[in-house]
Amino acid sequence: MEAEIDIKMEIYLKPTIIINSDHVSIIKKAVELTTHCNSESEKAIALFYFVRDSIHYSVYMISTKFEDFVASTVLERAKGYCVQKAVLLAALARATGIPSRLKFAKIKNHRMPKDLIEQTGINFFPSHGYTQIFINQRWLNVTPAFDKSLCEISGVPVVEFDGINDATLAPYGSDGKPYIEYIEKYDPQPDLPFEWLHSKVSSIWGEKNAWLTNEDSRNHKMPSGYEFK
Repeated sequence: MEAEIDIKMEIYLKPTIIINSDHVSIIKKAVELTTHCNSESEKAIALFYFVRDSIHYSVYMISTKFEDFVASTVLERAKGYCVQKAVLLAALARATGIPSRLKFAKIKNHRMPKDLIEQTGINFFPSHGYTQIFINQRWLNVTPAFDKSLCEISGVPVVEFDGINDATLAPYGSDGKPYIEYIEKYDPQPDLPFEWLHSKVSSIWGEKNAWLTNEDSRNHKMPSGYEFK
């Protein structure tokens, strides 16, 4: 039975072009972050907090370009939106021997800035991405999307992870008002389903690459709370 489980986990440990857990920078960072950890749970916690806070969230990193999602590229840029950050966490986990995969959902953010709604014409995200990691014979849902500083600026709950329980976006804010609503959840994926994601993103943004600087967005109004860092 144990051998059967190991075989089933292989696909969630192998590097891919996107989840390039065999890249030298990914391996180096994973080792650096987990050297003093004594368990897989401790490793997962260390990786989560690095991706959550050291890779700053920017909605303008949304892209229809394949290369903008490669884990080592996200690590180098030190910024990304939910899907890119989920990819990086998955790669770091695989680099430490922890099985990982990607999960997607259609969500509604009840705190979405009005100017972002005006720009996109929608009040939901059709392809919110997060990571699933396999620890202690369980798949845990882990969402490293919004860094702590952004949450504090925006006045929304910070996602915390204890290595035991799911760590997902909160349904309500500290004021008791609605925050994140999971409308539909999709099947987990061993790799980024790029064509599916491209269709979701392009229907809203058109063909778009990641905007790395304020200059890239000079012709677009910047929603408050989503400044480049």
